[in-house]
Amino acid sequence: MVRFLLLRLFTALPTLIVVSLMVFVLMRNIPGDPAAMMLGDLAEPGQVAAMRSAMGLDRPLPVQYLIWAGNVLQGDLGRSIATGQAVLPLILDRFQVSATIVLVAVALATLIAVPAGMLAAWRQDRATDIGIVSAATLSMSIPSFWLGLMFILFFGLWLGWLPVVGYTSFARDFWAAATYSLMPVATMVLIEFGAIARMARASTIEVARLDYITHARAKGLSERQVIWRHAFRNAFAPTWTLIGLILASLLANIAVIETVFTIPGLGRLLIDSIYARDYPVVQGCLLLVAFLYVAINLLVDLVYPLLDPRVTA
Repeated sequence: MVRFLLLRLFTALPTLIVVSLMVFVLMRNIPGDPAAMMLGDLAEPGQVAAMRSAMGLDRPLPVQYLIWAGNVLQGDLGRSIATGQAVLPLILDRFQVSATIVLVAVALATLIAVPAGMLAAWRQDRATDIGIVSAATLSMSIPSFWLGLMFILFFGLWLGWLPVVGYTSFARDFWAAATYSLMPVATMVLIEFGAIARMARASTIEVARLDYITHARAKGLSERQVIWRHAFRNAFAPTWTLIGLILASLLANIAVIETVFTIPGLGRLLIDSIYARDYPVVQGCLLLVAFLYVAINLLVDLVYPLLDPRVTA
């Protein structure tokens, strides 16, 4: 396992290096001068030149990249042009907000969708299967922003049960935070339910046709024992891979949900920084997203052998 972990970490390094190069080049090709933006419209040309020199923007691009990459390795992502805050604490603070909502939503979607998908597979071509597949298809067809707006309209404005905008951290007030997070989490659960349920159904149908399932039934085991003791692990392995991809994508693309519900998370920070041309913050957010993709894929690979004994680390 240790050798497998080291091998996966070694293969992930080129991905992170390529991503950092792409982020660096992309930021340097966006129109606008960061030094001029920091000093404002009334700055003299000499002041702008001095600021560019202080920021290292007057050096060749390869030198700029090496300096920037060295600072990143030391945990220094620079300072925000808009607020002057250190970028790393800023994005980590916002990431905690996004991660809390995403992890809860993915966990709930998995707890609901996996049993539903397996039940649909075991009731294949019956009313239960048709109902679950129809619900999953409908879930995958609804845009997340539309569903979020409908929740706000119905539960927030019409019924007045839940707050429409705002956010409170769970550390400050658990029940208030749960109230503010309920609609965003429900939106994400309903949106991701479809993909997970369909994958669980397809993998369970495939596993149910294998010889060892037939042998388990021939021994006189009940259907519940066959499902949970023999079919679940192998059927869940492909679904686990999909869950990892969904988790990474939600952490990267949560900006829509955060914008609809005015949540101060990582996605909202990235969108605001793009509009403000706050290059250090944009670079930091993109690097964090790339790191999350690599880390989550690594976690999926490490857990996979525990679910499927045919895969060895």
